[in-house]
Amino acid sequence: MAAPDLRRERMNPMGTITVSDGTEIYYKDWGPKDASVVVFHHGWPLSADDWDNQMLFFLGHGFRVVAHDRRGHGRSSQTDTGNEMDTYAADVAALAAALDLRGAVHVGHSTGGGEVAHYVARAEPGRVAKAVLIGAVPPVMVRSERNPEGLPMEVFDGFRAALVANRAQFYRDVPAGPFYGFNRDGAKISQGAIDNWWRQGMMGGAKPQYDCIRAFSETDFTEDLRAIDVPVLVMHGTDDQIVPIADSALKAHPLLKHGTLKTYDGLPHGMCTTHPEIINPDLLAFIRG
Repeated sequence: MAAPDLRRERMNPMGTITVSDGTEIYYKDWGPKDASVVVFHHGWPLSADDWDNQMLFFLGHGFRVVAHDRRGHGRSSQTDTGNEMDTYAADVAALAAALDLRGAVHVGHSTGGGEVAHYVARAEPGRVAKAVLIGAVPPVMVRSERNPEGLPMEVFDGFRAALVANRAQFYRDVPAGPFYGFNRDGAKISQGAIDNWWRQGMMGGAKPQYDCIRAFSETDFTEDLRAIDVPVLVMHGTDDQIVPIADSALKAHPLLKHGTLKTYDGLPHGMCTTHPEIINPDLLAFIRG
């Protein structure tokens, strides 16, 4: 199928909003303001740029597309406070109000999936039509008495130690290895994807990214998932080495009132980047369905 002609689409300006504590949140808002809107929420420690492929795809199909840099990430303020899920969700609510987003579909990857669950469970009536969780962290990642199958705290302590010791090298190692599955035999390695991951990560602040490790690993989204009353698509690769499917999607799906689970055999955590030709049509079908 021929690529859509994006030149005819009217793009609204990129910009920032200032939330109640003075933090500036950067966002992109492309496409006609009266079109159906899809809002994208990125993973740790990335930025709205991680959704370039999906934003262009949906823009080309006539949607309005919005993505923001979470506080402390990308081009948003490098905050030393508020780097936790309650504030992340409040920032999204402020953005939705500022841009007057109604009947939106919110799509979140990894940490962004947790942000989507936390926001959608609290959103004003009429703001959200559907949600999508891709390789997402809910219901909770860390091991505990209530979650004995979770990852041990030592894993996340290791993330923190690596970030403090040499953030730049850590942000090379993650995408070059497990994030995109480039450590698997026969993987088609993209140096561009590795470099782009590093670029996005290093744009953000070390302190908020350090804090965000706790936010994505220790936040319990169980009650958020139970409270969501709109259709939710849960998408997850079976070879996700960052957010293992057994302790995330397979547990999150039964907690949803209107959930659909779609798994992808052998695909990695970063499958939106490595396999957009598979993910994008499935997203489109759900959103239009």
